[in-house]
Amino acid sequence: MVDNRRAMFRFYAELNDFLREEDRFRATIVDFNGRQTVKHLAELIGVPHPEIDLIVANGQSVGFDYIVQDGDSLSIYPVFERIDIQPINHLRPTPLRETRFVLDGHVGRLAAYLRMLGFDADYKNERDDALLAAISSQEKRILLTRDRGLLKRKQVRRGYCLRSKDSYQQLLEIVTQFDLVRQIDPFTRCMACNGRLRAVEKEAILDKLESRTKQYIDDFKQCGVCGKVYWRGTHTDRMERLIARLWFDLKKTRFGK
Repeated sequence: MVDNRRAMFRFYAELNDFLREEDRFRATIVDFNGRQTVKHLAELIGVPHPEIDLIVANGQSVGFDYIVQDGDSLSIYPVFERIDIQPINHLRPTPLRETRFVLDGHVGRLAAYLRMLGFDADYKNERDDALLAAISSQEKRILLTRDRGLLKRKQVRRGYCLRSKDSYQQLLEIVTQFDLVRQIDPFTRCMACNGRLRAVEKEAILDKLESRTKQYIDDFKQCGVCGKVYWRGTHTDRMERLIARLWFDLKKTRFGK
């Protein structure tokens, strides 16, 4: 005998990005068979579990392992949804003291932008999905990707599915989504390896400098991991213009101006 069941799902705010256009911003009836967790059904609908912060079933907060019952009404909210959470429980882990990321191989430009702003952005081009999920879990890093299947891996607890294909728009998404404005600390990380930069005396790195640089530049920083040396140049001006654009767009997003 087939155990046919039916429940009503309602996804809020940006979780609607994962739904078919006709199902967005409205209650959706979901038919299913047998014992199914709310996590499993939400991901079948298309919403990766790291994007979910709160599930309310029939007025009560529940976890990912809740078994959906016939006739249930489920409201599902995204990470950082602004609602009163005093009597209910978030499903996300305790917020990280330091926001750290790991990125898949298709968003290398975003990794460079995050490092430019001073964020810990672990990126290497040739990592497979299993390794990315393991790094995210073991090092408590937020996994950034456009691959919904990767975010649905059980091991991933912190993650975000990038909506845009444009690297600058992705950066704007991340700074906004994770409220990172106050943590921006430009030019403090190595663009090549993600290591921290420190001030260094010119005399200690003379063997790494070209003659014109030795003659005209006095202020230097060096990566504490790979040893790469940095100084102010035309590339700095370009990055400062990008950061200024980011500040402007963040202000416009926040205040509608």
